[in-house]
Amino acid sequence: MGKGGDANLRQRKNKGTRTSSGRLMKRSSSVLEKMSSLQSTFDAKKRMRDLHNDLTVLKNIWFKKLAKTESHAERLEQFYGPQAHAYDGFRSNFLWGRKPLLASCAARLEDIASTDDMVWVDLGGGTGENVSMMSEYMDLSKFKKIYVVDLCSSLCEQARKKVAENGWKNVSVVEADACEFTPDEGKATLVTFSYSLSMIPPFHAAVDRAVTYLDPEDGLLGVCDFFTGAKYDLPMRQMSWGRRFFWRCIFDTDNIDIGPERRQYLDHSLSRVWEFNDEGSIPYVPYFRAPYYVAIYTVPKLESLLIENKVEAPPRFPPTFLYTQSWEDPHKDEPYLRAGPGDVCLTLTSGGCNSLKLCLDDVKAVYSVDCNPAQNALLELKQVAIRRLEYEDFWKLFGEGRHENFPELFEKKLAPFLSQNSLKFWRTKQYYFKDGLYYHGGMGKVVWSMQILFKVLFLKGAVDKMLHAETLEEQKAIFNNSWLVKLFRTAPAPLLSVISDTLALLLFNRVTLWFGAGVPLKQYQLIKQDGVHMSNYAARTFDGVAQNCLISKDNYFYYNCLTGSFAKDNCPDYLTKEGFDKLKAGAVDSLFIVNDFFLPTLKARKYTKVILMDHVDWLDDTTAKQVAKALGEQVKTGGRVIWRSAAFSPRYAAFIEAAGFSVERIQVQEPGEMMDKVNMYSSFYLAIKK
Repeated sequence: MGKGGDANLRQRKNKGTRTSSGRLMKRSSSVLEKMSSLQSTFDAKKRMRDLHNDLTVLKNIWFKKLAKTESHAERLEQFYGPQAHAYDGFRSNFLWGRKPLLASCAARLEDIASTDDMVWVDLGGGTGENVSMMSEYMDLSKFKKIYVVDLCSSLCEQARKKVAENGWKNVSVVEADACEFTPDEGKATLVTFSYSLSMIPPFHAAVDRAVTYLDPEDGLLGVCDFFTGAKYDLPMRQMSWGRRFFWRCIFDTDNIDIGPERRQYLDHSLSRVWEFNDEGSIPYVPYFRAPYYVAIYTVPKLESLLIENKVEAPPRFPPTFLYTQSWEDPHKDEPYLRAGPGDVCLTLTSGGCNSLKLCLDDVKAVYSVDCNPAQNALLELKQVAIRRLEYEDFWKLFGEGRHENFPELFEKKLAPFLSQNSLKFWRTKQYYFKDGLYYHGGMGKVVWSMQILFKVLFLKGAVDKMLHAETLEEQKAIFNNSWLVKLFRTAPAPLLSVISDTLALLLFNRVTLWFGAGVPLKQYQLIKQDGVHMSNYAARTFDGVAQNCLISKDNYFYYNCLTGSFAKDNCPDYLTKEGFDKLKAGAVDSLFIVNDFFLPTLKARKYTKVILMDHVDWLDDTTAKQVAKALGEQVKTGGRVIWRSAAFSPRYAAFIEAAGFSVERIQVQEPGEMMDKVNMYSSFYLAIKK
């Protein structure tokens, strides 16, 4: 059929079919088109219905006055009755603390109770929506009984409908006062106040009653609610006087008291094991974000209450971590550090890899300190993931740097056990595990940029071949035959000088070195004082590695840089199956993460092993002398201190020697040689306390 036939066919399809009398019969719409039209109409009606329901709720919240009665039940009924049918839809976009609360409770219940005889009492449970949401986090059949307790009859009626619709046989809706209710079993494994404690005037009585039946061994009491802090509250609860005044006044108009008294009484009556403070958006109210909290408590035991300080990175630090891995070779350290049972160790966190390596050495305690809270957030995520995840999920996160299901893992398994600082960091950085963890942070951006540069300079083929080299000789041949290496080795001195200066200007300037490689100004100056050009420093580093170590099999540092991931046979010890299993079995419990500067942490206790890394390179002489003095006071006799420096002979080595140590320079960088598998420093030192 020619083009004319095609056109006629399209015309007939568009216009329909003519009868024998010549009249045109239009084709009816297809069933799918009709269904699509009906669906659009249905969606539009649903949106209008949802909007109507939301406006009904808002009218009751903003414009309806509370009943003037002494009966709290009557006040609740007057307030919630007209909006009970629309309660769940509106509050799903308002009560942001409910999901973190239920996820945190479910995660802990997995540990403490494996039987199906648990009892959950949801005080102020309203429509029973918490039960529906809890089913996302755990099997409801694990509860022998679930009580939804509320004083508002309209909300209880909605809850009973929900129970019937879902066929929950173990859920009972009880219209009762939380101050008087006790479960028939006499004991509860879980008690929750979900945005209800702030609406109970005699909150002392409600908390006291709940404590009487909370299981003293395994019981959890979870609370989420809006809040304002006290003027001198705990650090993570504090807010400006304006916010305290504004939000307390706003909620007070609805007889909701979000002042600090309820939290203070909870802290007085119970032991707080986890807490998170944040703020969430309000439907139809732009810009304003209401403060809320989530907290988990247990029956008091002989332990201190959890108090977490608010931490911020020092000025000029990026809003994320600089290092995704630790850039010091722990296996080179082993024969000099000699860490083992009984040792109390102090180290800088960096990427956290070497802190976990110390845990694998069976030491008594590892204090991992960093002034950048983002570095500690990375290590804490690793620590929690070791405790909560299986190896394959852990490997995907930190071996491959990607996990297709990270948001769910984070919500259900990891977030419930993170500190507030780390939780706030990772809540906004979950995409790191979609894009690739090792392409984020300062060093990650360098890795990403270098891979782009390899393509632009037509070096990607050579790099790929190096990554698949089976022998060191094969790798050396590939490296030495690349056009860039040949250029550096054969170019005339004037041309080489121009190339070096250009590279130093573009790639090795102070801004790039700090935000990309974590090299501060003082360390940059140490390199220049030794008369080493920055481009030569970099060339010395990479050439030494390429000539002396097989990257594909035996150098996870540069393998990670070139691929954005690790391999199971080429990775830090904590990522191996054996290392993970040992850490999970209890070795990781020796790790203590400290958000602070190095010197105060050094002064806090006695140590037998200290890893300074290149930290003292960053300091001026006055501060370096203070560190040396503190080392002399805090390191036990026979204790060992190791460090690396970008300088061949750093001045502060003499300061440490004067503080009571025998100091030895173990190694110095030589052209064409490799100090260790990182090969990034000029010297390596050991000091032993006399």
